[in-house]
Amino acid sequence: MAKVKTKRLGEILIDAGIVTPEKLDMALNEQRQTGEKLGMILQRLGVCSEKEISRVLAGQAGVDTVDLSQVKLDRHAMDLVDKEFAEQRSLVALEHRGSTLRVAMANPTDLETIDQLGRMTGLYVDVVHAPERDVQDALIRLFGQQKDGSGDVPVLIEQAQRALASGVKLGDGDSPFIRLVDLLIAEGIGDGATDIHIEPEEKVLRCRYRIDGRLVQGAILPLDLLPIVITRLKIMAEMNISENRVPQDGRILFDLGRKKVDLRVSTFPTVHGETIVCRVLDKEALIVGLEKLGMPELMYEEFRRDIARPNGIVLVTGPTGSGKTTTLYSALTYLNKPDTKIITLEDPVEYELPVINQAQINNAKGFTFAKGLRAILRQDPDILLVGEIRDTETAQLAIRAALTGHLVFSTLHTNSAAGAIPRLLDMGVEPFLLSATLVSVVAQRLVRTICRECAQPGTPSSEDLDLAGLSRSDIEGLDLKQGKGCSLCRQTGYRGRMAVFEYLRIDKDIRRMIVEGKDAVQIETAARAGGQLTLKDDALAKFRAGQTTLQEVMKVVS
Repeated sequence: MAKVKTKRLGEILIDAGIVTPEKLDMALNEQRQTGEKLGMILQRLGVCSEKEISRVLAGQAGVDTVDLSQVKLDRHAMDLVDKEFAEQRSLVALEHRGSTLRVAMANPTDLETIDQLGRMTGLYVDVVHAPERDVQDALIRLFGQQKDGSGDVPVLIEQAQRALASGVKLGDGDSPFIRLVDLLIAEGIGDGATDIHIEPEEKVLRCRYRIDGRLVQGAILPLDLLPIVITRLKIMAEMNISENRVPQDGRILFDLGRKKVDLRVSTFPTVHGETIVCRVLDKEALIVGLEKLGMPELMYEEFRRDIARPNGIVLVTGPTGSGKTTTLYSALTYLNKPDTKIITLEDPVEYELPVINQAQINNAKGFTFAKGLRAILRQDPDILLVGEIRDTETAQLAIRAALTGHLVFSTLHTNSAAGAIPRLLDMGVEPFLLSATLVSVVAQRLVRTICRECAQPGTPSSEDLDLAGLSRSDIEGLDLKQGKGCSLCRQTGYRGRMAVFEYLRIDKDIRRMIVEGKDAVQIETAARAGGQLTLKDDALAKFRAGQTTLQEVMKVVS
């Protein structure tokens, strides 16, 4: 009998359409230098995620993959499995039928766990695969928010107050102060917060988490714990603990056990004491990849063609926290090849990208965007990312870089894609130079998506329809959804966010209008006549697809 050839991981991922041959060659070259496992290198290069690799391997091994967010969990089946065992081994029981227990596992090849589970339950274990993050979410849905094993916040607050009264110091071993601060951070990360706020008030110390763009109330601590909590966070962030009169910045690499999460920490003095905000930079949660951004298909194809040009300027606009970094990093990851030199200037560097040269602005030391960009041009780059065009000098240097054969990515804070053009002209950029170098402008916002766990049929109110300029006939026959509210989405009906886009491609007509000094309204009118989709068009399309609500759409687009 002929021996069946076993496919290697790279071939499997190419066949699945997850990795291109060019990206695989880059990873293999890296592997020959470092000796790392190929899967780890592909994740580090931002080519694909652990979730994608594990799903493909599960399919290759003949194990089905399930989407746990679409599965109704059976608490009776889960009662057969020890909770701590399930959490430690990343598994969730889905169904008990006869002598068979169907179980979703993050690692379906863990035969030791499968055998142990069979002995514990006395049942035949039928295994399916689910990504680890989805398994942990399912366990939260079944048991509520998991803790780190050291207790919950109210218990630790009580222990910390007793320790403070008895004279225990912050550095005295594994004190409740340390466990309390660690748990406040861990709960925020576990809930998917992008920012953790520690805020002193007149009588309490308040903790709030920004989740899906909204601030959510966390623990409320007694005010006497303020000095100890602030000091602990400053020590973790390597700040000056004796300075409380001026703002400080620092960084924490927080250990969550299975992964490390980067926190950018900022202090600010207020009348009641220092407030601290920790920006959560969870690289595993960062969706990098053009095809994962959620652009409409035609827009995606145009954007992909435009960023493949050898020179020119591509801009991404939108307010702070609108996903511009994700879009830019996705473009750089797509273009990242061994024969291409990419350099970035950022303020700050939010995520470290492999094989790309990233530099962080330091205004206090005189290292500005303009000064850095002038130096970059002597480093023989092919592609540049300038974190933001803030002034005339930076804008003119970016134009010069594009004119001399470089592809330049950057951001602007404008309300629309067309608004970027008069903004740059106001900075003093010559119209004919902008017309010659600008390739395209992307504007984007983030809207909350409906929680899939509690989604149900929903119809928008007449008031919301009027605000959106729609009638009942416009939504007739659509499968519209709304979230009822559940423990997984904290009773909001929303879980997660998605981007909505507007794309302005600079064609010959728009170039002529730039030279003529036309305003944003005139440019946008011409672009719409040529078929351009606005932010509202894309947001309404996602509403009609049942991904978000009309109320949410009208909060972020006009």
